Amino acid sequence: MGRPIWALFALLILANCGARYTTPPRNLDDACSIINQRPSYIKAFKATERKWNVPVHVQMAAMYQESKFDGDARTPFRYVLGVIPMGRQSSAYGYSQALDGTWDDYKRATGRNGAKRDNIRDATDFMGWYFNQSKEKNGIALNDARNQYLAYHEGHNGYRKGTYRSKSWLVRVADKVDSRADLYEGQLAKCRKAR
Repeated sequence: MGRPIWALFALLILANCGARYTTPPRNLDDACSIINQRPSYIKAFKATERKWNVPVHVQMAAMYQESKFDGDARTPFRYVLGVIPMGRQSSAYGYSQALDGTWDDYKRATGRNGAKRDNIRDATDFMGWYFNQSKEKNGIALNDARNQYLAYHEGHNGYRKGTYRSKSWLVRVADKVDSRADLYEGQLAKCRKAR
């Protein structure tokens, strides 16, 4: 083969090595199964834990609730008269379901201008940054999955004002996030890949 063919072949191999998963893994109730199917996930979660001190199980529980580990997740469409699509419910997108404005704030604050919401490393880094903002602004411990989720959903000011208190459905969801974090924590303690 000639030089250009080898260069093209090498480029294709390198491009394939950088391939990302955006579809969710199977068996989302088993943290070990998730990280066995997607080894890049545990690397991303651990990198965020090292950088931002947010425990892996807290990240995973919040991500489960937000996107079910679907990198292409979007909010549903709104309809007028039940049939005419009027755009999505919000600009939330990707693994972390970050809104456009909040994602822009993150990129500005961290200097990660090329960060993408459908990239697991970027999404977990965003969550680490946001949860640390919640700790700084509202005193929420980084291992408090329930209250971190409430602040994530309502925003820092909304959490401070207690807007979630009038949303019993959201409080139930936050309780589920907390339970899932406990479930994942117990499972991760038994996984070889999580160590």
